[in-house]
Amino acid sequence: MMMKVMISQPMAGKTDEEIVETREKAKAELEELGYEFINTLFTDEWYSKEAMAERGVVQVPLCYLAKSLESMSKCHAVYFCKGWNNARGCRIEHDAAVAYGLEVLYED
Repeated sequence: MMMKVMISQPMAGKTDEEIVETREKAKAELEELGYEFINTLFTDEWYSKEAMAERGVVQVPLCYLAKSLESMSKCHAVYFCKGWNNARGCRIEHDAAVAYGLEVLYED
């Protein structure tokens, strides 16, 4: 069975291009190490501003965090990109990963 991994990365203050570039670099490194990558960059229509408003979502960051934690439940490991410790959501993901015994990896 292939080990599954997700990425936790800070996004505030970064362009879409920077986010994707960091993610793709991490994905390549992790796949080279033999991990199966679980995408946690939620860009489908369900996460559009309009769809969230229709569902009554008022705390958008919590909505994304909830989905991220759901994705973490399918993983064996979490890879934390540089700056994770300065991002509230990443710190929560880190606490969850440690508390539930997932393998924790860090970007060099």
